[in-house]
Parts: sequence; structure tokens; C-alpha cells
Amino acid sequence: MKNLKDKVVYSIRKGPEEPKAKAYRKSHVPFRLNFLFFIIFALFVALIVQLGYLQIVNGENIEKQLKASSVVEVKGSSPRGMIYDASGKALVENEANAAITFTRGNKMTAQDLLDTAQKLSELIDVPVDKNLSERDLKDFWLANEDNLEAATDRLSDEEKELSTSEQYTATVAKVTEEEIDFSDAELETATIFKRMNSAQSLSTVFIKTADVSDEELAIVAENMVDLPGISTGTDWTRKIVEGSSLASLIGTVTSEEQGIPEESLDEFLAKGYARNDRVGRSYLEQQYEEVLQGTKSISEITLDNSNNIESQKETYAGAKGDNLVLTLDAKFQKEVDQILQDNFKDLIDSGAAEYSPGVYAVALNPKTGGVLAMSGYQHETQSNDLQENAIGTFINAFVPGSVVKGGTLAAGWENGVLSGNEVLYDQPIRIGSDVKASIFNPTGTNNRNLSAVQALEVSSNSYMMQVALRLMGIEYQSGISIPTVDRQGDAYNKLRTAFASFGMGTETGIDLPGEATGISTSIENMDTVSDGGKILDLAFGQFDTYTTLQLAQYAATVANGGQRLQPHIVSGVYGNDETGDLGTLKSAIEPTVLNEVDISDAQMDIIQQGFYEAVHGTDAWATATGLASAKMDVSAKTGTAETPIVDSNGKTISLVNLNIVAYGPSDDADIAIAIVMPQLKSGTSSHPNVKIAKEIMDAYYDLYMK
Repeated sequence: MKNLKDKVVYSIRKGPEEPKAKAYRKSHVPFRLNFLFFIIFALFVALIVQLGYLQIVNGENIEKQLKASSVVEVKGSSPRGMIYDASGKALVENEANAAITFTRGNKMTAQDLLDTAQKLSELIDVPVDKNLSERDLKDFWLANEDNLEAATDRLSDEEKELSTSEQYTATVAKVTEEEIDFSDAELETATIFKRMNSAQSLSTVFIKTADVSDEELAIVAENMVDLPGISTGTDWTRKIVEGSSLASLIGTVTSEEQGIPEESLDEFLAKGYARNDRVGRSYLEQQYEEVLQGTKSISEITLDNSNNIESQKETYAGAKGDNLVLTLDAKFQKEVDQILQDNFKDLIDSGAAEYSPGVYAVALNPKTGGVLAMSGYQHETQSNDLQENAIGTFINAFVPGSVVKGGTLAAGWENGVLSGNEVLYDQPIRIGSDVKASIFNPTGTNNRNLSAVQALEVSSNSYMMQVALRLMGIEYQSGISIPTVDRQGDAYNKLRTAFASFGMGTETGIDLPGEATGISTSIENMDTVSDGGKILDLAFGQFDTYTTLQLAQYAATVANGGQRLQPHIVSGVYGNDETGDLGTLKSAIEPTVLNEVDISDAQMDIIQQGFYEAVHGTDAWATATGLASAKMDVSAKTGTAETPIVDSNGKTISLVNLNIVAYGPSDDADIAIAIVMPQLKSGTSSHPNVKIAKEIMDAYYDLYMK
């Protein structure tokens, strides 16, 4: 008991004992707070250091990034380069004119475009676009938000579940014809809307480029605040100089509305073009697009915080494209044009050209391949109408006739079946019951020996057919049979290979798109029996077809001794001077040898001598003696090909192609020409092909050699 009492008293005196945990918490709270304050302080220090780094060290870069997000760089078109003739005369120019433009903002809706189009149509006069489609009119009607809502309500439940683009297509289909029956004033607004709607975000399109009056420029400038994106500027129009006969060769340029042709879209977009860029669509404009296309102008568009256009400033005016100088002289081209027109009109008046589709001529420099003239006229058959058609010289092909016989001799020499100036006996060639003969010896009453030179002089068909027979391993005897077509392939290949080495039946390589190579019917497409004699026809130019340009390349190859040069119509690319006119040469088009004819110099001399004798020979059957009186010494080879047609009454009309190739001066040629006159009436006795050749040669002499 005593012990228990003592314990109680002690406890009362000492009081309750403090829990140990309480003493522990009291000692650690200040440490935690201090540690938290330290972390916060460290974070503030890190933040201040980072802000200092961004402002002081990287401030300039950050400013650029901020600017990039509010200033957008856009590009605009610049004038194309011009095209000049060999003398420096402009053939194609750029005509500057005032324009009304539109730059589309990032957030512009169809309703925004409609509102602006309606306001603008009240201020300026825009002719109604004749190409407004039904879809254009429906898009215009749907641009009104109320109309869009009304049309959307017409959609079925299934259609409302479609994707956005599919749903809109379905909505367009709900617009009725009555709803797009617009007045003339509304159609004008629709025209403006269509052009504005063609602009991509932050790109610029032209609303009006022709006949923009000073009053319209002023009123647009005054109302720009109420016309978002509308501005004034300058546009250019491609213009072929009046009087140039080379319009078809120069080609065309697309409009901004047409933009890049669909078939070339991916190619041009990969090169940095915009969809609405104007590009060359045909011939020279297309071939030299990247040379003629100007360097784009650059403008900075400033956007506000709502991503709307705040201001627009041009920072680089762009640069006009480089210029082309052609190899041909407009003066000589004009002379050739007139010669063709005058002579062909005489044939129309006489009735000889009633069924002829036209007349074509090409002149080349046989030393460089440069085109000296390229002229053609299309004739509406049974009429007096003539239309310029220079491109017909390399896209239209005709049966050439005997002009090809130099190529036949080359095939004989190349394949070892003809020896030098070998003499063969000209006689009608009888294959079974079929008879083919030279024009001067149709019945065999004028059989005679002819050398290769003489065969060219008098244009012996028999000589050439015997060469073709030898290519098949046959020495001619009257009444022989020849292999069927399916066994003549090797001979065809040998002839056509020789012809191609001169330029016939193959691409000439001219710097213009769309070149035709003519028709070379494959043996697989011939009748095995009835077409067996076509190989003989090919040997004297009565089967395959060639373009006038191909024949001119052939003439040039003979003239220069066997080098087939690539023809080119552009002599060089030139820059611009300080006024934008023709500047200094940047790159020249050098002569390019495509191949050399695989015969010896002595064999080429035989062909040249044969061409010379056709003009200067004394044989009564020499074919081109009308050129002997030319102002320069000329060599030539004529060709006549029979091309009968059947008229609407079933009557056969006997027609011929009258062609010629020539060059001069004979010993050192500066010009080689080809003339093709298809489907003249048989019996035309004035030799118009020879007459035209003489006049062209004389015109060249008077201009450059006199």
C-alpha cells in the first residue's frame, strides 16, 4: 500500500508526461517551410534567368518568330520575257494595263466574298464571264447564308450524315434552275464572285484587267476600307506584234483564270508555281516556259490578332523573264509567206488547188541547223480561203515522192548492194502482172543505162526499185516474184534506217513541242499478198509520209556533206537592259550534230552531183532545170507522188503531191529548203514547186548575198 501511495503522489507532483511525437513535430516544421521557400526562390531565379536569356540573348530571334506569325509573304506574277527575230525586232510584247485585284484573307467566308462582290459591282463595270457554268451560278447563290440554310434543309437524313464536302455537293444538287435565273446585274456580281472565290488564302487574283478606267481606279481606292482585300495594281497582256505571220509558231499563254493546265499541274506545282499562274500553253511559249516566265514579285501581308489582313506592302517588285532571239528574220519570213500565198492563189484561181489542203515551206541553215523561215498556209478545200499555219510544217505529213532517192542510194551503199556510181539498166519493173516504171519510160520504149548520178538527174524509179530488190537479195529479171511482206522486214528496216539518217521518218529534234514523224506503216499492218510491192514504192517515195521540216533536214544533210543537224528556231536567250528591253546574251543555242550519214565522202559526192545535175544537167528529162536561172547556184531534187481521192459522188479524182528539196550555193550552201504542195490536180504543168523554190532562193540572195 505504501508503495502504491508513493507512486500516486509522485505522479501528481510531476504532472502528466508530454508525448514524444509532439516534441518531434515541433522541431521539424520550420525545416519544411524553409525547404519549400528555398525551392520557390530557386524557381523564381530560374524563371528570371530564362526571361533574361529570351530577352537579351535570343530576343532578336523571338522577334522574328513573332513577326513571322503576323506577317505572311506572298508572291505575284511578273511580265514574261519577249520574243525577237534575228534582227532584234520584237515579235511578242507585254502590254501593261491597270487592274483591280483581290487578296483573300485567312478567315473570309463565302458570305464575306459575296458582300464584297456586291459592293464592288456597284462601283465598277465588269463584263459578264461567258464561261460561267451552272456550278458557278449555284455556288454564287449558296454564298448567301440564308440560301445555304434553305438548301441544306432540303437534304435527307442520310445526306446530312455525309462528310462536309460530300454534303455540300449534295446541297448544290438541291438548287433549282429558277433560283439561278439571274439578271444581268446579278450575273456581273456572279462573275466578280467567281474570280474572288478562285483565290486561295492570302493569294491575289485579278478581278478586272481590261479597260479599267481612271475613274474606276479612283473610286476603288476611295472605298478600299469597305472592300476587304480589294486593291488596284498593274497587269500585263501578251501581245503578238501586228503583222507577224508567226503567231501559230509563237503559241499562246494561259489566262490567270485558266492557270496551269490540269495535265501539267503536278509538274509545275513541284517547281514552285501557283495554280493560277499564267504559263505557255503551246509551241515557243510552252517550249521555253521556264526561260520566259518572270521572277515573282514578293509582298508582305500583315495580319491582325483576328488573322484578318491589316496591310499589304510590296518588298520585291519581281523581274521580267528572259528574252528569246530567233534564228529567223521577219523580213525573209515575210518574203516566203508572200511567195507561198501568191503562187497558191494562182493555183486556186486555175482550179489546180481545188482539193489541196495547203502549201508548206521550211528553210534551214545547213551549217548550224537554224530555222531561216517556216511558213505554211492551210486551205479549205474547194474554197478560196487561206489561213496561216506555220505549225503545219512539222505536224502535217505527206507522201514525198522522188525527193527521197538520195536516201535510197545511201541504203544501197550502206548495205553493200550498190557500188559507187554504178550503172543500172532503167526498164519497167514487172513483178508478176504488176508493172512499175520511171515516168519517162512507162512502156519500156526508152530503156537505157543510167549511173547513180543520172538516176537522180532524171529521177529514175526503176533504178531505185532495183536497189530495193537487191536489199532483199534479188537481182531483177522480168516477171520475177518477190518475198511476201512478212519476209521483207529486213529490207524495210534497211531503207528506213538510211532515210532516218537524213531526217526522214524520225524526229528532227526541233525546239518546238508536238513534232510529228509521219507515217511508216509496219509490215504487221500490211496485207501479206496484196502489199508485197510496197517495198518498191518506198524506194522511190510513194509509201511513207514525212513532214516538210523532215525534208528540209534531209536537204540540209545533203548540202553539208552528211551531218544531220538538230534544227532550232531559237538562237539564244538574252537578259533585259535597264528599261526591260533586249539585254545581253546569256546562253547561245549551239549547233548539235544528231548523227552522220554512214556513207563515204565519195558516195555523198555522188548524191550532191545528182542534185546538181537535176538543175544544171542537159538531159531532156532533168527534173529541176527551172532553178538553173536562180540568182545563186542551186542543187535540187523534185518529187511527185500520186494521191488520188474519191469525191462525194464516188468519182476518183487524180491528184499529186508536188514537192522539192534544194540548197545553195551548191558548193558551200547557206540555205537548204523543202517545199510541199499536197493534192494538186494531176496534169498541173506549171511546176509550181520549182517556181516557188526559185523565188525563195532569189529572195534570200537579194536580202543577204547580193
